[in-house]
Amino acid sequence: VQLVESGGGLVQPGGSLRLSCAASGFTFSSYAMIWYRQAPGKERELVASINSRSGTTNYADSVKGRFTISRDNAKNTVYLQMNSLKPEDTAVYYCHAPTGLLGSWGQGTQVTVSS
Repeated sequence: VQLVESGGGLVQPGGSLRLSCAASGFTFSSYAMIWYRQAPGKERELVASINSRSGTTNYADSVKGRFTISRDNAKNTVYLQMNSLKPEDTAVYYCHAPTGLLGSWGQGTQVTVSS
């Protein structure tokens, strides 16, 4: 299983970024996909999830109305569109697939929101 995140970077408050996570090594369309983030000195937290078939989504209260998770099962890719970014969104963002006993994680992509 391999998960590769991309799309992070430095953005000003109020700006937007789109994260991507390319998956391989498992049947992508059969698994929910989840974005987490971890800020310095804080625990990793769930940001958004999307289920495998119907596309049902869930979001942390802190990002509702600003972030949108989506997936393209034909491309084995999950996305996180982040709008109206705030400094408190600064974190390393990780893609997670609940495969196997512990699941699988990407290497993370840094998002920094600063003026």
